[in-house]
Amino acid sequence: MKKRISRNDVIFLVILLTATAGVLVAYERTVTRADAGASASVRVTVDGSVYGTYALGEEQEIPIVQDGVTTNVLTIRDGKADMTEADCPDKLCVHQKAISKNHEMIVCLPNKVVVEVTGSEDNGFDSIAR
Repeated sequence: MKKRISRNDVIFLVILLTATAGVLVAYERTVTRADAGASASVRVTVDGSVYGTYALGEEQEIPIVQDGVTTNVLTIRDGKADMTEADCPDKLCVHQKAISKNHEMIVCLPNKVVVEVTGSEDNGFDSIAR
């Protein structure tokens, strides 16, 4: 006497697996966001000198002023730092992605501004070499 898997059993298993995956993804995102912002910070240097260090866990907008003129604006939101404004001609720094992992950088060459994440434990993998 073989018992076959019915259509309802398959539907139940698919729903159960989907719900479990959804809960795991939501949990992972919440834990990662909380951990990344808690200990990590962003160091801003202008022309080789440290301009300031700011926590990634605190949402803020930092104007970077050189010679009395705001040249760049750094925005920290959701545990990530992003260059939102720049007065340089190419605006490459504005088009770079937001950073949150250890040693990631945003560089504005015309204004000599470098933004680097420090103290983050989550470095992730760019690639795997064998």
